Amino acid sequence: MFKKLSIFPTLLIGLLACSQPKEMYLFSTFREPATEGLYLAYSSDGYHWNHLGGPYLKPEIGLQKVMRDPSVAQGPDGTFHLVWTSSWKGDLGFGYASTKDFIHWSAQRFIPVMAYDTSTVNVWAPELFYDDENQDFIIVWASTVPFRFEKGEEEERNNHRLYYTTTKDFVTFSETKLFFDPGFSVIDAMIVKRGKDDYVLVLKDNTRSFRNIKVAFGKSAIGPYQNVSAPFTGFKTEGPTVAKVGSEYLIYYDSYGDKKYGAAKTSDFKTFVDVTSQISLPVGHKHGTIFKVNEKIVEALKNRK
Repeated sequence: MFKKLSIFPTLLIGLLACSQPKEMYLFSTFREPATEGLYLAYSSDGYHWNHLGGPYLKPEIGLQKVMRDPSVAQGPDGTFHLVWTSSWKGDLGFGYASTKDFIHWSAQRFIPVMAYDTSTVNVWAPELFYDDENQDFIIVWASTVPFRFEKGEEEERNNHRLYYTTTKDFVTFSETKLFFDPGFSVIDAMIVKRGKDDYVLVLKDNTRSFRNIKVAFGKSAIGPYQNVSAPFTGFKTEGPTVAKVGSEYLIYYDSYGDKKYGAAKTSDFKTFVDVTSQISLPVGHKHGTIFKVNEKIVEALKNRK
């Protein structure tokens, strides 16, 4: 009797495991010339991506009303938050909207994070990160403020540094502050949490002679980030995003000089293996962010009318 009964806990655990919703990867993206809006791709393994169509949200705010660099992060209540570059130049902020399913969206809003300094040239590539330590969102972007920093190789109107703000509700925001000044023009930054007091910043060195991807390391989500690495991608690469697949990290990047997508694999952010030949993406896919969702969301998107 005891042997027969002992089977049931195992069966129960198995049934519970089967009933748990499966997670899949979504990739937010856009299409040039970036006037159509948000597109999506999905993957079950993090390597091979399928087109989910679009646009899911047409940009309505900003001077040029474009949607570039769409970044998505999910909050603890299940809401997905989206921020994006709304203009090449002239905007003092970025676009924002939220959704539960990527089909029904909130009203779009413009978040004027650089309005305090109207000499700001641009606000590029806002990137969302949910900080579970402080239970708020960190938004990091690149802006050029002429004559603010040593320009090195760059002209004054192309000398970017990273700034940030935090928010819990996307209504009230903290004061904009400098996030990262590595001594060179820097854009396209993504925060990766590996563990407590262990963060990596994946970034683009936008100096004219480099324009490639590097990493830096910090003990908190807002830094300070130090020990900038040597580049692990080639010339004219940008828009990095990171997916954790098993125990390894895949860093995707837009190799715009070669007009293709690339990827590198790492377990420690010190040694990188080029796995570009192992990935596949929809034609026309441009850089955004990778995040996980319940597979029910993907199925609903696939079956939408």
